[in-house]
Amino acid sequence: MARSAAGSKAAEAAVRLPDPQRSRVFLLGTSAHSDEALPDLPAVKQSVEDLATALTDPVYGIVPAEHCTLLVDQSDLRSLGRDLRTAAAQAEDLLLVYYSGHGLVGGRRHELYLALRDTEYEDPDFSALEYDKLRAAVLNSPATTKVIVLDCCFSGRVTTDTLADPATELIGQVEVDGTYVLASAPRDQVALILPGEEHTAFTGRLLRVLREGMPGGAEYLTIDDLFRWLHSKMKAENLPLPRKRGTGHADRLALARNRAFAETAAVLLRERFATAVRACEAADWTTAVALLRDLEEEQTRILDADHEDTLRTRQYLAHALGAVGEGTESVKRLRQLVETQSAVLGVDHADTLRSRQFLAFNLGEAGYRDEAVRLLRVLLPDRRRLLGSQDPHTLRTAHVLARNLAQIGELEEAEAVLSEVAAARESALGAEDAYTVRARRDAAAVQAALAGDAGV
Repeated sequence: MARSAAGSKAAEAAVRLPDPQRSRVFLLGTSAHSDEALPDLPAVKQSVEDLATALTDPVYGIVPAEHCTLLVDQSDLRSLGRDLRTAAAQAEDLLLVYYSGHGLVGGRRHELYLALRDTEYEDPDFSALEYDKLRAAVLNSPATTKVIVLDCCFSGRVTTDTLADPATELIGQVEVDGTYVLASAPRDQVALILPGEEHTAFTGRLLRVLREGMPGGAEYLTIDDLFRWLHSKMKAENLPLPRKRGTGHADRLALARNRAFAETAAVLLRERFATAVRACEAADWTTAVALLRDLEEEQTRILDADHEDTLRTRQYLAHALGAVGEGTESVKRLRQLVETQSAVLGVDHADTLRSRQFLAFNLGEAGYRDEAVRLLRVLLPDRRRLLGSQDPHTLRTAHVLARNLAQIGELEEAEAVLSEVAAARESALGAEDAYTVRARRDAAAVQAALAGDAGV
């Protein structure tokens, strides 16, 4: 069940998005090499650039663009190190460091090196980024949570069974609380770039879940959520399986908003809306207001302020506020809503028409009968044009118009409209139907007033 839509406060407290102003993302990729022994990886450039776009998305990203460092085909190791240390030092909440490119093993201790543009295949010690240095910069960061993602194509230097699996070796070195390492493949497999795909196999699938979301998943996707999804998808496609290691609370920080969550949550939110509408129909307006206020807040956050479902909740909330005596607030909200719905949904949309009727009704109840009549005189022809004269919504508008006409002394017009409504309802619903009875009763009261036998 979706966390937020299900109202799980404990889950919401446990998983959160990073603070975008106190977090930093450092993305490094090497797609071209001066050493012919290292094949170029064109997909890396596209992968890193698209990942930067996803992570800085104004709605679904985790940091603003100015807090994301993107380096592609870097050759100056000193400059790279300076940029990495700067990002690490500035990060206070999340530090995310990502590398895509060739992973090399060199030195007497078979250390892992991350290839740069001018890295020498046979001698990476002085021309590539030593993983231990990257790791040290990350671990020295004051960031509460530190994440390292390596999408490495491990080269042919990893050939002997006596060498440790670089992915296992590097994740085994992480013992600082709040740190998470995700590597794309074990030592004896290559992190593939599949023919016809514009991204590396690993990052391409990571981008897919960031862009499309995880159907049925939570509102916020943690690094563990992403790992499990990647592991499942890559296993199903018979691709090298990613490896991971996390310590402490690192897996409780979200790295993305789930773009598919709104679809999952919308169903649950509509169920809550139906419950609130039933409270309105039962005239339990106080309960309805409480339910609709909570629902409006959650729909605005999850679906969007201008989503059709959110606008419909705002509509019923405004109407319910009028019923509990907050007429001024009700009218204010409905005026704004009619304007928004006309722009977003269209002037002839059923919800826009309903809001116009709610506005007229609440204006009348608040004592602004003349304005209510003016609005209803315009709304009634629109209802007839769109729905027909005998439609229940059209008849309801006519009934509300007649009641307001009676209140401002337009008794003859009110009587004519009510008689028409009563006849139509009796024909469609029967003489004993509550709506028919109400129309007949109101018509009789107006007729009595016209005859001078009683007031309205």
